[in-house]
Amino acid sequence: MTDNAQHDDIQHDAQYEAFFSLHHGLPRQSPGSDATTRRLLSLCGPLPERPRVLDLGCGPGRAALLLAAEAGADVTAVDLHEPFLDELRQAADARGLGAAVRTVRADMGELSPADFPDGSFDLVWAEGSAYNIGFDTALASWRRLLAPGGSLMVSECVWTTDEPSEEAREFWRGHGSLRPVAEVTAAAVAAGYHVLGAYEQPESDWDEYYVPLAERVGSADPTAPGMASALGATRAELAMRRDHAAEYGYVAYALRPADPRWRTRPETAADLAAVHALNAAAFGTPAEADLVDALRADADAWVPGLSYVAEGQGDGIVAHALVTRCHVGDAPALALAPCAAAPGLQRRGAGQAVIRAVLDAARLRGEENLVLVLGHPEYYPRFGFVPASEYGIRPSFEVPDEAMMALVLDGSRPVPRGVIRYPAAFGV
Repeated sequence: MTDNAQHDDIQHDAQYEAFFSLHHGLPRQSPGSDATTRRLLSLCGPLPERPRVLDLGCGPGRAALLLAAEAGADVTAVDLHEPFLDELRQAADARGLGAAVRTVRADMGELSPADFPDGSFDLVWAEGSAYNIGFDTALASWRRLLAPGGSLMVSECVWTTDEPSEEAREFWRGHGSLRPVAEVTAAAVAAGYHVLGAYEQPESDWDEYYVPLAERVGSADPTAPGMASALGATRAELAMRRDHAAEYGYVAYALRPADPRWRTRPETAADLAAVHALNAAAFGTPAEADLVDALRADADAWVPGLSYVAEGQGDGIVAHALVTRCHVGDAPALALAPCAAAPGLQRRGAGQAVIRAVLDAARLRGEENLVLVLGHPEYYPRFGFVPASEYGIRPSFEVPDEAMMALVLDGSRPVPRGVIRYPAAFGV
């Protein structure tokens, strides 16, 4: 090795150590909060009594500790930086969680099937870490790790404005390529996942990361080996957030792989008779089938591309879900109804698959932000629906509060309040 090469290696090692010395002992290594971790956990849906969780890029393990303590999880925490894992082990032992948290030094982009077998985890968690290997790569690589019915929670830094400034663009060109929220959501769906929920992390999450980091920068010794470079890069990052916080942020996604047994797609003109017959058979009366036809004829209510069907292997169309336009007060919203599965295939997942697919399609439209459903209160919460009354939304007719439900597609946007106005075809 030449003297120059040796010098470059020494400089690189010094900068690496200086960078991590700025971060050791900090509670977080990316924007976040315990409140956000709890919120994201709620989006992932029901978990087994003692879920198996894989926390990738865990850092000092703030999320891992919460998942072990509050979700009763057996957590496998993975990071490449051994000092972070040391911090996590010490914190877990101090909290009596040592038996619930196992640490592994490994590269999240190169998880061997021998050490991390397929289907080993009920929940894969990657809070602020997927950027290390790329969001799309993470989704493709980590899918195999999920057990049937398992979920992936992954966050991604995105543009939150349609016109980022040149200063912000230039900064992020050197730190990875950001995309708008809609493109990231579309990438998740294209990768074969359903979106269980998405959440834009609040500015307070950035404060929980950057305020302690800024204090550490202020007290660091700039003469230490490699520190001048580490301080310069960190100060540039802090200044970028200070001046351009409105232009980018983290959005966290709760995702679940699509059920491979069912192929979902928008209806076509060739499907109309089959959709009518399916709804009539599922409900034992032509009323719901006629409702679909009436909504299809209502240009104000019908939203092209939001009538979805599911097909089984050799079974033709086996399920249908429809989303049409309604209003809450004067604000446009969406109504999920009716939803139907063939009588012989009910409770086998076809109905869930087509509902998740049409909700994904509604999310990708990026227009209306609210979906309403009047249905069974033990069924629809699995898709993220909660009582509409929690948002100050109510129907114009009497109905049990728990049966009138709402799903907000983008938590960063305002939610209308008021009385629901359905299309005339509903007759209410």
